[in-house]
Amino acid sequence: MTSSRKPTPCCAPVLHARLGKDDAEALAAALKALADPARLRLLSFIAAQPGGEACVCYLTAPVGLSQPTVSHHLKLLKEAGLLARDKRGTWVYYRVVPERIEAIRAALATAPRRERSARRA
Repeated sequence: MTSSRKPTPCCAPVLHARLGKDDAEALAAALKALADPARLRLLSFIAAQPGGEACVCYLTAPVGLSQPTVSHHLKLLKEAGLLARDKRGTWVYYRVVPERIEAIRAALATAPRRERSARRA
């Protein structure tokens, strides 16, 4: 079962202009999901797999955590829109949502050099 819900775009660029309350909350939620070494390792492992997805059955060994703990981390990453999941029979496969990662990267990007120079003038 694939979720048809599109991940919410992250927010306005933090380092280009003042951040609004809603954008700050959306970005903080995504960063909070990323602010755990095990979740970063899971995200990295999944992204590095052939086809960019991994079965949940293969995700405990790479991080050395129990299945319930891995499931908890995957749930948080999915709720933050960083992972999508597909259920295939009894197995669940996870994949990174590249648009969500890009939205977070863009939110944290600095303004291009010309734009910064123009604001100083």
